[in-house]
Amino acid sequence: MTRFSANLGFLWADLTLPDAIRAAKDAGFDAVECHWPFDTSAEDVHAALTDTGLRMLGLNTRRGDVAAGENGLCALVGREEQARAAIDEALSYAAHVEAANVHVMAGFAAGASAHHCFVAALKYACDRAAPLGITILIEPLNRYDAPGYFLATTTQALAIIEEVGRRNLKLMFDCYHVQLMEGDLSHRLKDLLPHIGHIQFASVPDRGPPDDGEISYAYVFGVIETLGYSHPLGAEYKPTGATEATLGWMKQHKSAT
Repeated sequence: MTRFSANLGFLWADLTLPDAIRAAKDAGFDAVECHWPFDTSAEDVHAALTDTGLRMLGLNTRRGDVAAGENGLCALVGREEQARAAIDEALSYAAHVEAANVHVMAGFAAGASAHHCFVAALKYACDRAAPLGITILIEPLNRYDAPGYFLATTTQALAIIEEVGRRNLKLMFDCYHVQLMEGDLSHRLKDLLPHIGHIQFASVPDRGPPDDGEISYAYVFGVIETLGYSHPLGAEYKPTGATEATLGWMKQHKSAT
């Protein structure tokens, strides 16, 4: 049976992170994940995870100067020291809450220098994460929501994974971003499965609940299950109202299986 993780960057965003974890448990999710939890104490998050029995699947490195429009630091030439500090912070937090993954955010950049900068940052992150048992993830973002983001396609991500050459570097396969940039989800999931560390989903093109839009997630979830991928899938969509009112897709899928 397909299992699901609530991405608390979007779901129950009106609640504190510990309360959102408890809400996800009450709603029937099997795990949780988040974006940038650093304003909440790791102890409080760990306590909520312990109370609910849920696991935190992952979190992101900081974006940088959000007011200036930054969306990650690790491919930005000249910001290497800040990028490493962001990696260290995320790994420390992840270790405290026993999170499985850390998504290292590249940022807005382009060219060979940015590529080399990102590869160096990922090698640093992987080497720091390995003793902690943490997997490093990289995620291509689509050109509509994040124009100019360094990492845009799964082909680019796979080449970077191979160049970095670390066993704990994996692809975050977000069906929403991949559909907008590349399409052909079923074949890409099959071909990339050995390199995938986490799968996320949302409707396309509006990034809403997955029971609308151009993707049949009932079919996609079936493909993923057939491939033997058994980790919880990340519901990273923007609710169209109260989160509880947008969970019909999960109830329907679980009842169907």
